[in-house]
Amino acid sequence: MLTLLNLLSSIALLVWGTHIVRTGILRVYGSQLRHILAHNMHNRLMAFAAGIGVTALVQSSNATALLATSFVGQGLMALPPALTIMLGADVGTALMARVLTLDLSWLSPLLIFLGVLLFLSRKQSRVGQVGRVAIGLGLIILALELIVSATEPIAHANGIDVLFASLTGDLLLDALVGALFALLTYSSLAAVLLTATLVGAGVIGLPVAIGVVIGANIGSGVLALINTSMQSAAGRRVALGSLLYKLIGLLLVVPLSTPLVHWMSELKVSPATLVIGFHVAYNSLRCLLMLPTVGLMARLCTVLLPERAVENGVAKPRHLDQTALDTPSLALSNAVRETLRIGDLIEQMLARLLEVLREGSSESGRTIRRLDDDVDALYNAVKLYLARMPRDDLGEHDNRRWAEIIELAVNLEHAGDLIEQMVGKLQSHKRPRHQAFSDMGLEELSELHADLTANLRLGLNVFLSGDRISASQLLREKRRFRLRERKLAHAHVNRLSRQVTQSLETSSLHLELIADMKRLNSLFCSSAYAVLENEDTGALHADLGDPIGEPAPAAEPGDASMALRTAQD
Repeated sequence: MLTLLNLLSSIALLVWGTHIVRTGILRVYGSQLRHILAHNMHNRLMAFAAGIGVTALVQSSNATALLATSFVGQGLMALPPALTIMLGADVGTALMARVLTLDLSWLSPLLIFLGVLLFLSRKQSRVGQVGRVAIGLGLIILALELIVSATEPIAHANGIDVLFASLTGDLLLDALVGALFALLTYSSLAAVLLTATLVGAGVIGLPVAIGVVIGANIGSGVLALINTSMQSAAGRRVALGSLLYKLIGLLLVVPLSTPLVHWMSELKVSPATLVIGFHVAYNSLRCLLMLPTVGLMARLCTVLLPERAVENGVAKPRHLDQTALDTPSLALSNAVRETLRIGDLIEQMLARLLEVLREGSSESGRTIRRLDDDVDALYNAVKLYLARMPRDDLGEHDNRRWAEIIELAVNLEHAGDLIEQMVGKLQSHKRPRHQAFSDMGLEELSELHADLTANLRLGLNVFLSGDRISASQLLREKRRFRLRERKLAHAHVNRLSRQVTQSLETSSLHLELIADMKRLNSLFCSSAYAVLENEDTGALHADLGDPIGEPAPAAEPGDASMALRTAQD
């Protein structure tokens, strides 16, 4: 029982080591790896080589599959180049299996020692993440040594022959067992290394090992398909094509298995080396033979996985790539893009609000309600995406950016709800009673609306660029908007004193809309405070003057007459 527990813990350590290497590489070089994949898709050989290189670095063909599927799902890459990358990934994982079976026992303690020093001393930096990768590599090598040690007593156990008696060299049955190995260890690399260790210890024979290795490749294809199950049909086609290629490889090997095993048995090479060599040769030959067929496979996958009809009109996130969560800088960039998309929807809602305000368009009102549903859906997606990010690994700058994104997303979601409420007020108070704003009142509301739209655009630009000058300008515009809002409210009261009928009928609605626009403007201008925040004094307030010491803006010519009219009121 203790021996079995040692073997299971060694396998778990191997899986954990590959996970640490994969996440560490993606956090340090994730953007560069994505750049390599994205910019080598036009040349088939370059895409094939990119798949090999990226998989060799991240120690997992599944990680490469997630990157490729995310590109295809976002429309950044066509399906044939993505399938080419996946063929290269299969070769890359086979080459890494060969490297890790070399005698590297001296390297394990060195990598772990140096990795711990780097990681603990500079945890949040790039150097610290490199140390994390070194720890993972050291654990992989150590785990392989522990697996070898754990399998030696198992090989000599009395009941071991009974346990593996069912594996008699039936290629399909052995392939099924190999696929289960890959699923249980969550890595075809770990399954192949475990198989090589078992055959080297005499636990299983060479014919069984060949079938298990082929099955491990199929298991990794099944894993990739499972991991992409929540993605769009376009993304899932990459995993489906990769799995079909591996199944085709199994069918090609079946008639050749017996003479192949007989030939390999005559070679004067250790069984473990034969298994690893077969793994490299099998994947290399299979992928090179399949390389010219990626176009045909892409068409087949498109037929098998057509685009599903959209069940409702609610918007779906476009930029929230789940595979980027292990790379904070990329994940934050994705969240920024999706938040700006929410801002675009708010701008569309504002444009429709003006139509309702001027014309009472019921169609525009329905459009605003639909757009608000889209805003809510994207806000929830951004919120959940940011919640899944590992914040413990974020540096100070990334933590601030994380907070800025969630704050702006919340403000935009509130703005969408507020615009929808304004439409409800317009339709329930004014139109059923056939009441209309006065010409002066409608013009004043339209002017405020124009300022509101301009401030929204400026606020989104400040959020994206982080420019202090633009942030200061945004706060000046906020103060100017507030002054204008007060003057327009006073002007409306002045019309009431003159007994303007239209103003009397719509007075309550007019003042409520002005107050709502003031609240919207505050939400749109909030991004300026994050940019101009001072660590010593905290967030700046527009009421305390210009945040960078510039003089307050001079009054505009129109402001004087407005102030005079307000004083007369």
